[in-house]
Amino acid sequence: MTTAGASNPSIGEYLIRRLQELGLRDMFGIPGDYVLGFYSMLEKSPIRVIGSCKEDHAGFAADAYARVNGLGAVCVTYCVGGLSLTNSVAGAYAEKSPVVVISGSPGLCERPNNPLLHHKVRDFRTQYEVFEKICVACAELNDPATAFREIDRVLDAVIRYKRPGYIELPRDQVKVVPPVVQEFHRTEPTTSVDALNEAVGEASRLLAAAERPLILAGVEIHRFGLHDQLLALAETLQIPIATTILGKSVISEKHPLYVGLYEGAMGRDEVTEYVEQSDCTLLLGTFMTDINLGINTANLDPGRCIYATSEQLRIRHHHYHDVLLSDFIQGLTAAKPTVIKRPLLKRPKQNGGKFELKPSEPITIARLIARLDEALDENTIVVSDVGDALFASSELTMHGRTEYIGPAYYTSMGFAVPAALGANVAKHGVRTVALVGDGAFQMTGQELSTIIRHNFHHICIVLDNKGYGTERFLHPGDFNEINPWQYHKLPEVYGGGRGYEVRTEGDFDSALSKAWNEPGVSLIQVHLNATDKSQALGRLAERLSKKV
Repeated sequence: MTTAGASNPSIGEYLIRRLQELGLRDMFGIPGDYVLGFYSMLEKSPIRVIGSCKEDHAGFAADAYARVNGLGAVCVTYCVGGLSLTNSVAGAYAEKSPVVVISGSPGLCERPNNPLLHHKVRDFRTQYEVFEKICVACAELNDPATAFREIDRVLDAVIRYKRPGYIELPRDQVKVVPPVVQEFHRTEPTTSVDALNEAVGEASRLLAAAERPLILAGVEIHRFGLHDQLLALAETLQIPIATTILGKSVISEKHPLYVGLYEGAMGRDEVTEYVEQSDCTLLLGTFMTDINLGINTANLDPGRCIYATSEQLRIRHHHYHDVLLSDFIQGLTAAKPTVIKRPLLKRPKQNGGKFELKPSEPITIARLIARLDEALDENTIVVSDVGDALFASSELTMHGRTEYIGPAYYTSMGFAVPAALGANVAKHGVRTVALVGDGAFQMTGQELSTIIRHNFHHICIVLDNKGYGTERFLHPGDFNEINPWQYHKLPEVYGGGRGYEVRTEGDFDSALSKAWNEPGVSLIQVHLNATDKSQALGRLAERLSKKV
C-alpha cells in the first residue's frame, strides 16, 4: 500500500491512462447520465470516442476493433446500456476477443436505503452479476483505496486470457483521487523448462516419424499475435498449414504452404481428405467448436494429434502442464526435427480459373464470391455476418493477416455492419467489405450511418433473399420470411454514400467496380433466389436439419 500524492490521478483518469498504455486509441459506446462524468473526461483525453446507434452495435464494433488492434473498449450507462450490451460481449467471450466493458452506475452516496433509482433492476448488483457470467474478470470501483488495483487486475486478465472484462464506475467516484493506493502485483505466467523440453521432445519424435504431417491453426494465433511464430515453424519444418474458420487469415492464403480451410465434412472434400489423412496433426491455438468441426463431422484421431492452446497442451493422450503456447511453438521451431516434406495440396481457383463474367445471368452467391475474390487485395478487410454470408465467404482468398473477421462460433446475427465500423476505426486507411444477409442487416444495419458519418471506405453487400435463408434450409416455415426493404435507397436516408441494386452478374460487376474505386460508403443490394445457397451451407443444412 502506498500513500497517494497530490499529483496522483483520479480514478477516471487512471483508467484512461492504463487503457492508453495498453494501446487503446479509440472507444465505442453511447452516453447516459450515470456515465456522463467519465465521458467528459474521455472527451479531454487522447482517446477518441465513437458513438454508435445502439449499445450492442457498440459491443460488436469494440469486438472487431479488439481483433484487429489487440484490445477494444466500450463505454455505456447503467443497466439500460449495459444489459443491452450483453449479447455482443457474450460473443466476444466465446470467441476470445479482449474487450473492456466500462459502465457507469449510480453514485455510492445515492444508494442508502435502497432507493428506486431509474434504470435499476432488482438491486444495485444485478448488472454486475450478469457480467460476471460473460467476462473473465469484473470490478466495481466502490473503494478509492483499491480502485487502481482493481482496474489493473481486470485489464491484466483481459490481456492475459483474451476475453472481455467488466469495470463498473459509480458516477461519484470518477473524479475521486485516492488518499492511499493498493497496488496490483501481476504474476507473470511462466513455462516449466522440464515440461517444455519433454513436450518438445515427444512432439519432435512424432513429427519426425510422420509421413503426412500437418499444422491446423486456429483462433489463438490471431488473439495472441503468434502469426510470425506460426510461420517460422511451418517454414522451418516445411509443414503445410490448414486453418479452421475462426483461424481464417492467420497467414496469407496465398502462402505456398497454405492448403485451405478445414471444416470437417462441411468443407471442400479435397481439403477434408488431406487434413484427415494426416498421421501427425499439430493443432495450434485451435478450439474445436461444432462449426469448426463441421457440425461434429470432423475425423481427427487424438492418437495422432498434438493439441496446443493457451489453456492446455496434449500430445496424443499425454497432458503437459505449465507450458505457454508461444514457448511451445518456439521450442519446436528451435528443435528443428527432420520432417518428411509432404506433397502440398494446391488450392483450386474459383470456378477453375479466371472469373469470366456472364453479364446477363442472374447473380448467385457462388458467382458473387468468385467475382469478389478477384477484387481482394492486402488493403481490404472482409467482415462476414452469419448464415451464407459466413459459409460462402469462407471460400474467399485472404491476402494478408487478420483480414477476415466473422462470428464463426457464437454466430450472432447482426455482427457484420457494426464490426466493420470497428475494423475501420482500428486500421486507418483500409477498405472494409461487409457480407450480410437481409435479415441480419435489418437488425443492425443502421450502424452504416456511423460509418458514413466518419467517411470510411466501406462496401456493404446485402444478400437479399427476402428472409432467413439458412433457417429455411433447416426448417421451412413462414416464420423465416421478412418484410422486403429497398436497401439500396438507405444511403439517402443515412445522409451519404451510394446505393446499387443488383440482379445480374453484370449489375454486380459494375456496382463492385464503382464501389471499389470510389472513397466513402457503398451499399450493394443483391437480389438472390430464395433457394440459392453455397455448397458449404448445403452441407451444413443437411447435417443440422436432422438435429432441429
